[in-house]
Amino acid sequence: MTSMQTQLDLPLKAQTIPELVFEASRRFAGTAAIEDGGKVIDYADLSQRALEVARGLMQLGVQPGDRVAVWAPNGARWILAALGLQMAGAVLVPINTRMKAAEATDIIERSGSRILFSVGDFLDTDYPAQLRDSCADLLDMTIITSPRAGAPLANSLDWEAFIDLGQAVSESAARVRASQLDGDSLSDLMFTSGTTGKPKGVMSAHGAALRAFSEFVRILGLVPGDRFLVVNPFFHTFGYKAGWLSALLCGVTILPHPVFDADEVLERIEKDNVSVLPGPPTLYLSLLAHPELANKDLSSLRVASTGASTIPPVLIERMRNELGFDVVTTAYGLTECGGLATICDPTDSAETIAGTSGKAIPGTEVAILDQDGNRLGANESGEICIRGFHVMQGYFQNPEATAETIDADKWLHTGDIGTLDARGYLRITGRLKDMFIVGGFNCYPAEIEAALVEHPEVAQAAVIGVPDERMGEVGCAFIVKRHGSQLDAKSLVQWSRQNMANYKVPRQVRFVSALPVNASNKVDKLVLKRDYAKA
Repeated sequence: MTSMQTQLDLPLKAQTIPELVFEASRRFAGTAAIEDGGKVIDYADLSQRALEVARGLMQLGVQPGDRVAVWAPNGARWILAALGLQMAGAVLVPINTRMKAAEATDIIERSGSRILFSVGDFLDTDYPAQLRDSCADLLDMTIITSPRAGAPLANSLDWEAFIDLGQAVSESAARVRASQLDGDSLSDLMFTSGTTGKPKGVMSAHGAALRAFSEFVRILGLVPGDRFLVVNPFFHTFGYKAGWLSALLCGVTILPHPVFDADEVLERIEKDNVSVLPGPPTLYLSLLAHPELANKDLSSLRVASTGASTIPPVLIERMRNELGFDVVTTAYGLTECGGLATICDPTDSAETIAGTSGKAIPGTEVAILDQDGNRLGANESGEICIRGFHVMQGYFQNPEATAETIDADKWLHTGDIGTLDARGYLRITGRLKDMFIVGGFNCYPAEIEAALVEHPEVAQAAVIGVPDERMGEVGCAFIVKRHGSQLDAKSLVQWSRQNMANYKVPRQVRFVSALPVNASNKVDKLVLKRDYAKA
């Protein structure tokens, strides 16, 4: 394929994700679509493999619009499950692999998912077994994507048996089901946390995702032959839409990677000729700090994409000079707009790429609004608001929260604080919602606080994000103990690790006799931050 053909023909044009898969199978036959665990799925076979999943789900009674959940680490079968359920007209519900059973059960129940794809064993955890009791009345079937050692579970099928089950449904019937979708059909329901403490389901459509990430792959310059190591988790838009979905748009080979480990990633870059490696700043900082970096062949690396409110310009330069990336860019988005709203041009200066999140993608408006909804001028600080084709259809079964987030003029209120310069480049300066980011994962204090007060010896809890050299930010919990409690910080952290996803666990604990409150009797986080800074 010549560079001229690449420029003219890519990314592929499609209105739905199944339509994209069918076209990619035709166009990129002979190129590896997914390489995982020594097994290769060629683009020529990708649509067939996804249709097998669709047929299995149709035999299980899945109807258009039904929700189907996936609770598993990055892997080839995660992608096949997602593509297959979407071909069956269902809506993908990804579940964070770091969630505990109670958290996963809550999402399964509120999404109405009756079918679950899950992994038999991951990080010494039997995921389906965790849900045996809590989801007995919620799930009709669990499909186990990898072998598990325990006794068989009721209402479960291993992957091969599930595929065999689908032979009762014709391929043509599955193709008809896929063809009934259009660009406005729901593709996924991704649960994102918020200030209420309960995750909310973001409803997103096929066409919006394909249009936004077509721009992403165009700016990054991804082409057939690129090899994309997807370390970012598939349950997040960074690993799903800016990950494997983007790869399908341009014939790139997907190399799923389940858990970030600097040793393993450096080894894979060299062994697998990785050319595309997006990730949060902590990923690149970990690689740059690795003692074996100078002894590794990283010459295959070509494209990097990252994002955070603050990135030192020297990191961009080091990514170019020491890791060898030709293309380095930063972007901004949130689940409510499909994961992408602004992006830097790779030809921008290191200062621009590090200090801003770029300009709005075509079809998108970004504005800085004051508390009264008035548009502010260049370099004036206010709330970052987004309007355009990729704003979510709303929060699932939650019209009140939808109305609070999307105003009458169709502006999506992000809750982030920032400025736009005269060129239209966005700079993020703070967060209205007190959200902080731990190693690339969004952490919402209200959600963590709600979990902490479940501890029998905790009377009150308040959480703030504090700087951390390695992770960027971590949580610090201010705790008021119940009367007579002997609780210590180590015990509380250990309890937290058992009851919430690891990135949510406070790394620091401060015990106080009372939490500061403002005139509205709400906890004053600004006082806590000042107290922390003084200490």
